[in-house]
Amino acid sequence: MRGPALTPDEYVDAMVEVAERDASIGRVLREILSLDGAVRSSALDLVAAHLRVHSAAGDVLDCIDMLKRDAIAQRLTERLAAARTPASGGPTTPPPV
Repeated sequence: MRGPALTPDEYVDAMVEVAERDASIGRVLREILSLDGAVRSSALDLVAAHLRVHSAAGDVLDCIDMLKRDAIAQRLTERLAAARTPASGGPTTPPPV
């Protein structure tokens, strides 16, 4: 049995935390969030359908549903951008060698 759903802010916080721990997830989230809202929603519908076939956890499907929402996408984009800036103390990409 699943617990109560998270608030939109809690979903954003959770996705930012995961993106900060794994740069590849951060890159994928940024790519998804850069899509036009309708395109993003359609693409995420396909991802969710694929994951349902493989019995993905409900919280994963909930996150996908949240990413379809423009307000959530905007908030997450802002948080991910802030996490990448040196002024915020977030991770930065080292200069090329």
